[in-house]
Amino acid sequence: MGETSKAAARREKAGFFQNYCQGLGIDIGCGGDPLFPEIDKWDQSIDPAQEASCMKGVPDGKYDFVYSSHCLEHLDSPWMALRNWWRILKPGGYLILLLPHRDLYEKKLELPSSFNPDHRWYFLPSLGQPPVTVSLINVLNACCYFYDMHYLQTCREDGEFSIECVVRKT
Repeated sequence: MGETSKAAARREKAGFFQNYCQGLGIDIGCGGDPLFPEIDKWDQSIDPAQEASCMKGVPDGKYDFVYSSHCLEHLDSPWMALRNWWRILKPGGYLILLLPHRDLYEKKLELPSSFNPDHRWYFLPSLGQPPVTVSLINVLNACCYFYDMHYLQTCREDGEFSIECVVRKT
């Protein structure tokens, strides 16, 4: 089961989809586990020429929400990716991130990942520990200007070992 599917029941119960996933959305890095069947999808497994860090060809302010689950840790530059994901988000829209929590998922400080050798980064909600552990709050502050934090939580139920973050572009 994919990480997005693992979170579906919890999110449905909490009203997550009604609160944050209205209008035109894109799922970046969805693979075979998109947030919704009808959502725009951006994934290298669909087209290897697509680069999630650049979002080439996607106009500024196109989407009401940008969703990404367990993708950012695979990219060479999470900072470049977040800047471009922010760029394609409309003012008032939501950036929704689901990332593996280093201390719950990996339980180690150094790469390579025990579970996915493709990981280039580890994430924690607020603590960064260079060279490979990134503070999600710090990267958001560096890349996403003028936002309201709706919530940042650690998910530990039903096989989830993730950080979930929702920010609104003001």
